[in-house]
Amino acid sequence: MNDIIKSIEDAQLKENVPEFNVGDTVKVYGRIKEGNRERIQVFEGTVLKKQGGSTRATFTVRKSSNGVGVEKTWPLHSPNVERVEVIRKGKVRRAKLNYLRDRVGKRAKVKELVK
Repeated sequence: MNDIIKSIEDAQLKENVPEFNVGDTVKVYGRIKEGNRERIQVFEGTVLKKQGGSTRATFTVRKSSNGVGVEKTWPLHSPNVERVEVIRKGKVRRAKLNYLRDRVGKRAKVKELVK
């Protein structure tokens, strides 16, 4: 039974998954369906966390919109996620950046990783 589920999940995986980590600033191009029309909306923000594996992998992106923090969790292998574009790499020392929720303004920024 487990082999059947694994084969179905492997068929749903995307081939070209972008390489990004927690702390990176990304643009997520998501498909939105409104009635009978479909369009692509861009959501740009900082990756707070990545979790799960295989087809269940998700990532959470946070941005500030009109002074209000907005978080959105996206399934990594979803057909509704058109693509994920990395804007800049962040320098962080944690796997989950939940502390950014309490911060606003400059304190909510993540330093850029310079190689």
